[in-house]
Amino acid sequence: MVDLDSRSTEEEDTGRAGPAAARDSPNQEHGKIEVMRMLSVCEPTRPCVVMKRTSRTICVSLVTGLSLMLGSISAYAIQNETHEEKTANLKKQAVGGLFQKWTFDQDVPNRQPTSFVKAISTDEPLAEWVVQAHATAPSPPQGVTGSSTCTQNCYQLLLAEGMQYEYPDLSVRFHMPEGAVGSGGVVLGVRDARNFYTAIVDPLARQARFVRLSDGLTTVLGQAPVTLKPVEWDSLRVQRNTIISKDFIEVFVDGVLVLSIEDQVLGLGQVGLAVAGTSTMWFDSFHAVPLFSHRPFSSPPAY
Repeated sequence: MVDLDSRSTEEEDTGRAGPAAARDSPNQEHGKIEVMRMLSVCEPTRPCVVMKRTSRTICVSLVTGLSLMLGSISAYAIQNETHEEKTANLKKQAVGGLFQKWTFDQDVPNRQPTSFVKAISTDEPLAEWVVQAHATAPSPPQGVTGSSTCTQNCYQLLLAEGMQYEYPDLSVRFHMPEGAVGSGGVVLGVRDARNFYTAIVDPLARQARFVRLSDGLTTVLGQAPVTLKPVEWDSLRVQRNTIISKDFIEVFVDGVLVLSIEDQVLGLGQVGLAVAGTSTMWFDSFHAVPLFSHRPFSSPPAY
């Protein structure tokens, strides 16, 4: 509501008499017209402040989109973490040991990689995670294979021990052997084997999906077709960051953004590799870096 008060002060009324006192001066009439003109260009959904200044009068009008503001606030998910918890977790990320690159070249062949532990989202047998030599490994001479025979709804995890990330930047090279089937990728925000995020690529189906497990309940937050490059080893990169009150997760396959997800149900947690269902997949050059920026994501560099 706009209230244009053009009443004169007692001092100005002293020099007026009769009906003339109820009329505005030409200057005041001009001021009213100017204020109304300025208000007419204000958008109803944006705050607009208009001021009219005379020798003794200032008129201020404020038009706000309060209903839209309230609507946008309710649209955002409520964070499970408090502001204090988030701040404390971010401070923990300023640790040099969290900047990691695992090439598996120093691990003993035909054994599980050191500093990693296995987990599974169901009660089925654990997958075999074995370090082996591969002639075309991006970081020669070795990589690690994950082989699972569980049902389609299970996820087999290989988790880096002692590594907790709030907003990680993860990347890995992956390869599906000829004749093999299945899908695999990375996990993040791992609280336990029943609570985590995973980004999975199925090379045969040419599809990527991002999944959240919460108390064992699987929710597909996004899926998209992918175009893989004609190379033996493809790349997968996942970034999780925050802007103001929203958490973003973006998934890149072979350097191309394929998924962008908003979700903040899970926070600080472990990271690692994953295969889904009945799958066999190779992995190499697994990178994990903590993100401190609150800016939008940059394009992924070529690893």
